[in-house]
Amino acid sequence: MAASLPTSASASATATDHVFNVERHDELQLSPEDRKRITERTKWVLDSPDPPSFRQEILGSIKNVVCSQKNKKRNSSQPQLAWVVAFLHSVFPMLSWARDYKASMFKDDLLAGLTLASLCIPQSIGYAALAQLNPQYGLYTSVVPPLIYTTMGTSRELAIGPVAVVSLLISAMVSKVVNPVVDPVSYTKLVFTVTFFTGTFQALFGLFRLGFLVDFLSQAAIVGFMAGAAIVIGLQQLKGLLAISHFTTKTDVVSVLLAVAKSFRTSWYPQNFILGCSFLIFILITRFIGKRNRKLFWLPAIAPLVSVVLSTAIVFLTRADEHGVTIIKHVKGGLNPSSVDQLQFNSPHLRESVKIGLVCAVIALTEAVAVGRSFATIKGYNMDGNKEMIAMGFMNIAGSMSSCYVATGSFSRTAVNFFAGCQTAVSNVVMAITVLLMLQFLTGLLYYTPVAILSSIILSALPGLINYTEAYNIWKVDKLDFLACAGAFFGVLFASVEMGLMVAIAISFAKIILNALRPRVQELGRLPGTDIFCEVDQYPVAQAVPSVLIIRLNSGLLCFTNANPLRDRILNWVAEENKKKDIKRPINGIILDMSSVTNIDYAGTLALEETNKKLLSGGIKLAIASPRWQVIHKLKVAKFVDKVGRDCIFLTVCEAVDSFVGSKFTGPANC
Repeated sequence: MAASLPTSASASATATDHVFNVERHDELQLSPEDRKRITERTKWVLDSPDPPSFRQEILGSIKNVVCSQKNKKRNSSQPQLAWVVAFLHSVFPMLSWARDYKASMFKDDLLAGLTLASLCIPQSIGYAALAQLNPQYGLYTSVVPPLIYTTMGTSRELAIGPVAVVSLLISAMVSKVVNPVVDPVSYTKLVFTVTFFTGTFQALFGLFRLGFLVDFLSQAAIVGFMAGAAIVIGLQQLKGLLAISHFTTKTDVVSVLLAVAKSFRTSWYPQNFILGCSFLIFILITRFIGKRNRKLFWLPAIAPLVSVVLSTAIVFLTRADEHGVTIIKHVKGGLNPSSVDQLQFNSPHLRESVKIGLVCAVIALTEAVAVGRSFATIKGYNMDGNKEMIAMGFMNIAGSMSSCYVATGSFSRTAVNFFAGCQTAVSNVVMAITVLLMLQFLTGLLYYTPVAILSSIILSALPGLINYTEAYNIWKVDKLDFLACAGAFFGVLFASVEMGLMVAIAISFAKIILNALRPRVQELGRLPGTDIFCEVDQYPVAQAVPSVLIIRLNSGLLCFTNANPLRDRILNWVAEENKKKDIKRPINGIILDMSSVTNIDYAGTLALEETNKKLLSGGIKLAIASPRWQVIHKLKVAKFVDKVGRDCIFLTVCEAVDSFVGSKFTGPANC
């Protein structure tokens, strides 16, 4: 198929000369040296060693995660103790950077940790309320998980603790199984069990390098889900701001607004709303000042704690609790109690616990890894995703046994930690110890803290979850991605959290399946004056080789979903080309560029065999160029190479073309 010629005179001359040279080249024979070179390179392709088996890949993944590259290369003379030390350094990255830790670094971490604690304490209490748990469980979650993450995590800035989205997930999903109002004890036990399974899934994702499962929730879906969740969380806070005693357990917008409307018909106290909104405005003003002047980063960080202190003092001094202001009342203090005996592995709700745990594991990992990597990029170091998953998993497993619910990396607290100048994860230790001291000695001071303040603190953190800019960029780049984004957003907003996730994942899968079922097949041509073959649609100056059709399969996998459509597409293409009236020479050779195909299954090999048979029956030769490691291995195992001929496998497209135009192919006998 002839490509469109350049418009300028010089370009036209060049293209014309190139076509002439190609046609002249078709009349020449390859020299013995060229034939020897092509044959030798074909051997490189066909005689390559077998790729690792599936079992070897699984065992290798575990070794790569657990052991460093240095461990893998150790020889038999290496002392056993040295291997153990290297293994410990790999499992506990803290041992690597702790050797170089200095007093000046601790000064920065101490300041960052204290600043972090001032934000963490009020947020943890608020997020526990969002998860429909007692306040102390939010504080417990800010003690044990950060300590474990410090020893096993690879991020220096990531602040660990409860977060809004995961708290909403737990509230929305667990409350459908056990009502927290009717049976709060069983509800709390089920949350601990969910936390255990969340950690188990996260650890398995890291050990078996299954992080790609998290990627099924695309960035577009995450943007939509986070935005929808932010609005739902904001609407849920109307319960605290308006001191509504009877509120809906549903999370969709319609149900929440109806519950709010009904509350106005009964007694409600505007003092809660005035108090909450006043301190919400105060927190937002401090955040605006902090953004305008980075030196005042500490101002928005301590604003929530200052709000708690001031509002508590106001309520205590004015006895506002006697005039309708709802307060927290008793907060249980002391160290994290053990909750091992509260894990319900024999519960009739075990299946629901596993399902909710998987959802929480994916969402928590997605948020933590995204936040950690963004700040690691700013600092100029690499964060190990698989080790992060393992660290998150073990900290949540340990948390489930010490009265904690699901913890992950928080964007708002991580940003505070970063701008406070943290040097290492020791800032998490400082924060955890501060929260622990608060649990031990100061919980009694929270008795008069108004619930409306906790709602205002949560509301102040929500704008960071809505990313308008990224949503607009998604719309400009890929409309199908934006559909997943919109599906997640409206699913969370008008149905439920689970429905939003299901819609987003369904659209993402549909996009993958659509691309797999209808992969693009492109004709290649030679760029003038080069041995480079490119797509003629993208590069109009690329010239087709006479009597040879070069096709690139733009699919990473040639499998049962797309093998037959690809076979039919190729055969129809050849038939259409040979039917053209203006064709000078009929197609007598097909070159399949398989450089983009990373793997092939049995259906793919059968489709190639059928394609070869039908082409040969029409006097057309089939050649395979640039096959990848797994592909050529499976083609050899399936005996396809023996059927098509070893002289029909080439290292590059250029060598395949040279072989075609220089061999004077006349029929199937040559192959």
